[in-house]
Amino acid sequence: MSAGLVIRRLAEGAVLLPGFALSRADGIFRSVGELGDVAPARHMTTPGNWRMSVAMTNCGSVGWVSDRRGYRYSATDPETGQAWPAMPASFAALASDAAAAAGFAGFAADACLISRYQPGARLSLHQDRDERDLESPIVSLSLGLPAVFLFGGRERSATPQQVPLEHGDIVVWGGPARLAYHGVKKLAEGAHPLVGRQRLNLSFRRAL
Repeated sequence: MSAGLVIRRLAEGAVLLPGFALSRADGIFRSVGELGDVAPARHMTTPGNWRMSVAMTNCGSVGWVSDRRGYRYSATDPETGQAWPAMPASFAALASDAAAAAGFAGFAADACLISRYQPGARLSLHQDRDERDLESPIVSLSLGLPAVFLFGGRERSATPQQVPLEHGDIVVWGGPARLAYHGVKKLAEGAHPLVGRQRLNLSFRRAL
């Protein structure tokens, strides 16, 4: 564990790493822009045909997609038929380092979901269970506008914690917390000096 590392425990198997990615945030943000030129973020629809308020894209071996056919991972972008752009080495290294700091050594992400929140966007409580590998943790990076992360239990009815997230913060959850319900409250208006009028979330998974 590096000197000065702050770890806030949210639950067994779940931690907040405040400011963990600050020193790498500028480079990560530039890479997100480059990836967006290849696979632009889009508002996907749910199986019930609801338009998601969060715009999404992916990089890595597979990407997460949603439409009338359901939620799933796909090796290709359904809008272009092309493979998703490769995950930058800097992304994979950050995800591995954060997971190790949280107690999950050896994590190697093969998918990165990139979500763009603009003011008014939100993410309802849900579980991440479309991955084949439910033993590996989720590593979730926040860039840009502050947000309130909702972190609950294994039942949707459990009252979630409200966890403030700032630019450069990372949340990691796995083990007994891997299937915890989580979401994001409606994003407040604002502008960030680097990212602008938005929040970016990079969610690293071991999907295959």
